[in-house]
Amino acid sequence: MGALSGLRVVEIAGLGPAPFCGMLLADMGADVVLVERAGGRGGDTLSLGRNAIVNRGKRSVALDLKDPAAVDAVLRLVDGADALIEGMRPGVMERLGLGPDACLARNPRLVYGRMTGWGQDGPLAQAAGHDINYIALSGALWFSGTPGEPPMAPPTLVGDLGGGALYLAMGVLAALLSARQTGVGQVIDAAIVDGSANLMNLLLSAHAAGQQPFERGRGLLDGPHWYGSYACADGLFVSVGALEPQFNALLFETLGLADDPDFRNAYDARRWPRLRTRLAALLATQPRAHWVALLEGSDACFAPVLAPDEAMAHPHLAARGVYARHDGVLQAAPAPRFSATPSATPGGVPARGEHGAQILHEAGLDADAISRLTGS
Repeated sequence: MGALSGLRVVEIAGLGPAPFCGMLLADMGADVVLVERAGGRGGDTLSLGRNAIVNRGKRSVALDLKDPAAVDAVLRLVDGADALIEGMRPGVMERLGLGPDACLARNPRLVYGRMTGWGQDGPLAQAAGHDINYIALSGALWFSGTPGEPPMAPPTLVGDLGGGALYLAMGVLAALLSARQTGVGQVIDAAIVDGSANLMNLLLSAHAAGQQPFERGRGLLDGPHWYGSYACADGLFVSVGALEPQFNALLFETLGLADDPDFRNAYDARRWPRLRTRLAALLATQPRAHWVALLEGSDACFAPVLAPDEAMAHPHLAARGVYARHDGVLQAAPAPRFSATPSATPGGVPARGEHGAQILHEAGLDADAISRLTGS
């Protein structure tokens, strides 16, 4: 089931965004064959064992890619694949004998997706890094904080996943459409610095229009006193995002602030620090449940700040089935949703090498070769 049913993807196991991209493709029905390291060594997503949600719905084969016979087995998988995705440092796949040239020589229609932080070239291409480093350099971290405080973004979401995995998935799918029309595959260089910088274009549009200066806390999207998260009396939090005049007018009216002289001319940036302090003091007088009862569901652009387990139980997310527990693990459902080709319920997380014999048989290896490669 799924929009990508019939598509076969070979994924070379790694960390972070490439496995997440593989999960997205598997969620939408692709047959994702996960090539993991033999021998139980670390360095790939299954160090999380059966908790590795990013591996749900995939099939796993465990191979020692230092063995030429194992490399040949992967190339046999490539022969029948539509795409390959990998997240190694530049040059690693080439040294294994599985670089783009070797794979495209076997399968000219192959889409070869490469996921890195810095990109395949440039002065930093061989340097180590993590999500926070990539978005720091690309500019995407700049607005994630309040004036005078160090910027802080949700771990992995802006860089690894937003600027990385989603752009890799989009690039692979676009290249697959091209390959079906032209018969020619290609290489996708998906770099987190590129993707996270690209995510900035909406903010850069606001900047060009004079609405979002590069001075943190002075723009329409990060400055107004009513736009932000606030602590409540019980130590929980709420978010308020009533940017437009009609929405913040409703917010102020509901909070009893409509006739307060301080809250008139709310778009005067000189007032924002004082008004933010006053709004924070007001919201701190009651527990979160009070503000939920007063504001949720209105056009005041309000929502409580929920932990993931709370989010699963919220009536709106529960009605849409956004979260569920599978094999005892809390996880989010596949997204987006399709009317004609709905995604199936997410499959389980495979044990390392669980489908090895089946996968290698499909690749045309005989029983003796399969036994040697899998140790079975």
